[in-house]
Amino acid sequence: MTETITIRRPDDWHVHLRDGAMLKAVLPFTAAQFSRAIIMPNLVPPVTTTAMADAYRERIMAALPAGSRFQPLMTLYMTDDTDPADVVSGYESGRIVAVKLYPQHATTNSHFGVTDIEKIHPVLAAMEKAGVPLLIHGEVTRPEVDIFDREAVFIETVLDPLVRRFPGLKVTLEHVTTKEGVEYVTGARERVAATITPHHLIFNRNAIFQGGIRPHYYCLPIAKREEHRLALRKAATSGNPRFFLGTDTAPHARAAKEAACGCAGLFVAPVALACYAQVFEEEGALDKFEAFASLNGPRHYGLPVNEGTITLVRRPRAVAEDVSLPAGEAVHVFRGGETVSWTVADADSAAAAVA
Repeated sequence: MTETITIRRPDDWHVHLRDGAMLKAVLPFTAAQFSRAIIMPNLVPPVTTTAMADAYRERIMAALPAGSRFQPLMTLYMTDDTDPADVVSGYESGRIVAVKLYPQHATTNSHFGVTDIEKIHPVLAAMEKAGVPLLIHGEVTRPEVDIFDREAVFIETVLDPLVRRFPGLKVTLEHVTTKEGVEYVTGARERVAATITPHHLIFNRNAIFQGGIRPHYYCLPIAKREEHRLALRKAATSGNPRFFLGTDTAPHARAAKEAACGCAGLFVAPVALACYAQVFEEEGALDKFEAFASLNGPRHYGLPVNEGTITLVRRPRAVAEDVSLPAGEAVHVFRGGETVSWTVADADSAAAAVA
C-alpha cells in the first residue's frame, strides 16, 4: 500500500476566493497547496475589465500569508457588452489569462452574465485570433429544461455550435458533471478541455436529499446520477490530458447556505488534494495523479509546469467543521467533521490544521 505521494506542485484551475473578510479567511488554504490558481471573476460587481482585474489581484496579494509565492491568474467576466480590445490587451500584457462565460442566472452572481451567445460573437472572434482562452459554465437556464439536464442540453445547443463556429478558440468546459460532458470533451478537437471537481467525484445527487435537504451538498452545476459520477471518475483517472484539476471551491457563510433560499457552492479547498488522492487511490490510478493535478492544466493553457514538489502522506486526519469569519460567522468545510485518509505533508500551518 502506498504511504506517500510526491508530485510536481499542482495548480487549481477554478477557484472562488470572494473578497474582503471572506478572501482573507479562505485564501490561505488554496495558497498552501497550489502554486497558481485561476480566479473566478463573479464578484459583486463582477470583474468585467482588465483594470478591475488588476485591482482584485492587488487585494488578493495583500491577503496572502507572509512568505507565500502563490500566483493568482486573473480572469474577466463576460457580458453582452465586453470590449474585445480590453480583453486582447489584458491578455497580451499578461494581466489576465482567460475570460469566463456565465449564462445569465446560471449560478452565484451570474445575473450580469451573457443573455445571448450571438451578442458575444465579436469578442469570441477577437479571442480566437489572439489565443485568449474561454472558460465556460456549461448550463442552459431556460425554465423548461430540468436542472439535471442543463449541462447536456448546453453542450448540444450552445457549446458544440460555438466550438464549430470558432475552431481556433481554446475552450475549458469547467466543472464538468455528466457523461455527456466527458464524451464531448474526449471526442472534441484538441483545444477543448475540462476541469473536474473533487466533490463531483465523491458524491452523487442522492447526498443532497439523504435524511432531508442537505444544503452543504448543494452546488451548481448540481450533482447528477451515479452513472455520471462514475464517468467523471473514469475520465479524471484515465490519464487523458483533456481533463485536469479544478476544485471550484466556492465558500459561503453558513447562514447563507442554511437559508430558505440557500447559496450554491462548497468550500472544498482545505481538503481538495486529500479528496482527489482518495479517488485516485480507490480507482487504482495513483500513478496518474500527477498528470491530472500538475501537468495537464499547464499544457492546456500553454504555461510552464511548476518547479518544486508537494507530498501527501497516508495519515488520517479529522477535518474541522468550519473556518471562522469575523462577527461570529463561519464557513462550513466540505467533509467537515469527517476523517480524510491523506494529508498534505508540507502545507502551511494555517491550512494544515484543517487539511
